[in-house]
Amino acid sequence: MHKVAITGTGLFTPSQVITNDELVEAFNAYADLWNAENAAAIEAGTVKAKPHSSSEFIVAASGIENRYVLDKEGPLDPARMFPRLAQRSDDEPGYMAEIGVDAAQKAISAAGRTAADVDLVICAASNMERAYPAVGVEIQQLLGAGGFAFDMNVACSSATFGIQTAADMIRAGSIRSAIVVNPEICSAHLEWRDRDCHFIFGDVATATYLERDEGLDRPHFKVLSTRCATQFSNNIRNNSGFLRRTHDAMDDRRDMQFMQNGRKVFKEVLPLVSQHIADHLSDTGVEASDLRRLWLHQANKSMNDYIGKKVLGRPPEPHEQPNVLQDYANTSSAGSIIAFTKYSDDFETGDKGLICSFGAGYSVGSVVVERG
Repeated sequence: MHKVAITGTGLFTPSQVITNDELVEAFNAYADLWNAENAAAIEAGTVKAKPHSSSEFIVAASGIENRYVLDKEGPLDPARMFPRLAQRSDDEPGYMAEIGVDAAQKAISAAGRTAADVDLVICAASNMERAYPAVGVEIQQLLGAGGFAFDMNVACSSATFGIQTAADMIRAGSIRSAIVVNPEICSAHLEWRDRDCHFIFGDVATATYLERDEGLDRPHFKVLSTRCATQFSNNIRNNSGFLRRTHDAMDDRRDMQFMQNGRKVFKEVLPLVSQHIADHLSDTGVEASDLRRLWLHQANKSMNDYIGKKVLGRPPEPHEQPNVLQDYANTSSAGSIIAFTKYSDDFETGDKGLICSFGAGYSVGSVVVERG
C-alpha cells in the first residue's frame, strides 16, 4: 500500500459579486411584483403574501455577506430571478469544464507537476452540466491529461468523497496521481425567489492534486486517513432530472430547484457530523487537541461553530476554524477546499488538521492531514 499526499490546490473565483444589499433589493422588488399580481388571492386569504428579506436577516441566519457568481444580472432582475448563461455549442468548452480547468491548472502548478503527470481526473460536484459525456472527461481533454476521468456527485460532500476515491486508488497502486476538481455553479440550481434560501449559494471551482508520498521534496500534506458516510434523508432535495418530462413536470415547479428543511437539517446533521469526526479521529489515533485547524464545509456559520465546539470540546478560535462563507457564501463541495487553500500555508512540519464536508444525502466526508 502506497502513502498519499496532497501536493497542490487551486481556486477559481468569478469576477462578479452580489452583496447582501443588492440581493435584498432585487428580492424585495420581486416580492412586491408578486404580491401585486396576486393581490386578490392574498386579500381572500387563499395565498400568503411574500415577505421582504433583509441584509440583517441573512447575516443572522447564515453569516453570509457576499457571494461570487458567473452572472449577477439575471438573479438581480426582479422579472427573471435566475442567472443568464449563454448557450454554448457542442464544440465549445462547457461552463463547468472551463472553470474547473482554471482551478485544476492552478493545483497542478502548485504541485510542481504538469498535466502529463495526471493519471486520473475526478469531477466531483453537486450538479453536472449534462449527463454525458462526463464533464471530468472534458476537463481531462482540455488539460491534456492522460489516464482516465469520470464524474462523481455526492452533493456538498463531493470533494471529500472524491479525495477518498482518488487516495484509495493511489494507495492500491492503480494510479500514481489524481486531481479532484469541484466546479460548483450553485447559482443555477438556487431558487432566488425563496426568502428562506435566496441568499445561500455562490459559484466557484476548486481542485486538489494528490499523488504518492514518495520522495517529495517540497511542502505537502500527508493524507493520514479518509472516511465517508451516508444516511438517507429527504430534507435536502432537488427533484429535477432526466425523467422530468416523463412525469409531465416541465412547468415551473418549486421542487425542481434547491429545497431544504433547514431546521431538520440543523438538528440532524450536526450530531451526525460531530460523531463522524470524533470516531474518525479516534480510529486514526489522533486527539482533537492534536488538530491545529478544522477546514469545514462552508454552509452556515452557526453549524460550523457548533461542530468546532463539539470536536474541540471548547469554542474554536477563529484561526482554528476559518470561515470563508462571509465572502463566498455556500459553494457546496468546494467550500472546505476553499478554506484549506486559503488557510494552510502557515502549517509547519508535523502540524495536523482535518478537512470535512457534509450535506445532502445525508453525506459526510473527512480527511485527516499532516504537514510533511
